[in-house]
Amino acid sequence: MITLTANDVLPEDGAKGSLVGRVWRPDVSGPAVVAVRSDGVFDVTSAFPTVTALCEQDDPAKALRAATGERVGDLDAILANTPPDARDPRKPWLLAPLDLQVLKAAGVTFAISMLERVIEERARGNPASAEAIRKEVVRLVGDDFSKLKPGSDQAAHLKQMLVEQNAWSQYLEVGIGPDAEVFTKAPTLSSVGTGMDAGLHPKSTWNNPEPEVVLMVSSGGNIVGATLGNDVNLRDFEGRSALLLSKAKDNNASCAIGPLLRLFDDTFTLDDVRRMDVGLTVKGADGFVLDGHSSISKISRDPTDLVAQTVGPVHQYPDGFALFLGTMFAPVKDRDAPGQGFTHKRDDIVTIAAPQLGKLVNRMRNSDECEPWTFGVSALMTNLAKRKVI
Repeated sequence: MITLTANDVLPEDGAKGSLVGRVWRPDVSGPAVVAVRSDGVFDVTSAFPTVTALCEQDDPAKALRAATGERVGDLDAILANTPPDARDPRKPWLLAPLDLQVLKAAGVTFAISMLERVIEERARGNPASAEAIRKEVVRLVGDDFSKLKPGSDQAAHLKQMLVEQNAWSQYLEVGIGPDAEVFTKAPTLSSVGTGMDAGLHPKSTWNNPEPEVVLMVSSGGNIVGATLGNDVNLRDFEGRSALLLSKAKDNNASCAIGPLLRLFDDTFTLDDVRRMDVGLTVKGADGFVLDGHSSISKISRDPTDLVAQTVGPVHQYPDGFALFLGTMFAPVKDRDAPGQGFTHKRDDIVTIAAPQLGKLVNRMRNSDECEPWTFGVSALMTNLAKRKVI
């Protein structure tokens, strides 16, 4: 069971930033938009019925700081009541810090994850083949694409060379070609927050966490803040066929976002995101420990480019969207046997951390064991109308 305190999940500078979250309030049978401050957690739903409404403000951070509301508790108590096994349903618990935004994800935006996708494709979902294929792929294409600009003449030349060697891949196409891969990760309102169980399809035998930074973007394409995400991935499903992407990505509780949304202000900017280091830790009940970290600075496409390729004249998002920027690394450490690589086991505790954003912590379970998703858009609108906040 996960046990969390405010010190476990807050950014290194505590509550100095403009921190927004969502809390389930049993007394109103619905969610509240909250401001997390040094003196507690405050319900600001009367000013902003949804996180989307807050993100549509000209200056969301300023608007959040100015908002007043009822104190619903301290963060320690709310976090302690968040894990399903520890929950008192009469008390508030933490949710993912977004609501009406569409859940989008960019793929193959880091060299190492691009290589792992090529390996999955060639292995056809079989982890036993991965190590030998990894060595062959690195021999053919190398492992350092950090200086290669996607869509450039140099990238086009490399593509031609690899095509001639029968080494081209659909993942290299989106990794170094002009068009980014941007897909819909999961339905609106389906994500789970920190302290919750995250889901794996019960038929998957080769899967991994994908630690990512998640941008919050308004309907006008303005990037207003950031949080952390786990774009849980099934390597065996997607490796068998790219057409199984939706099944590899979208399952109950397979999208984890949190712990809080940090809005851009004088303490935190997009440049901080560009320089951000993100860490991953997996701890298993079997004693297995995996640690890794990387930097957003290694991304092949700037965050503003990914946003521009997501929203604009050819696609609009009236309620805004959350955009996963892509995983910085795929765990490959052997877990059970040499050459078999990494896959999750039941009850793994996954922690994704960044100094400016805090920690997203989830326990891994099969999707059919996680809490079912029952509160959708119609339920949210009905609840807010009943509370007379819309």
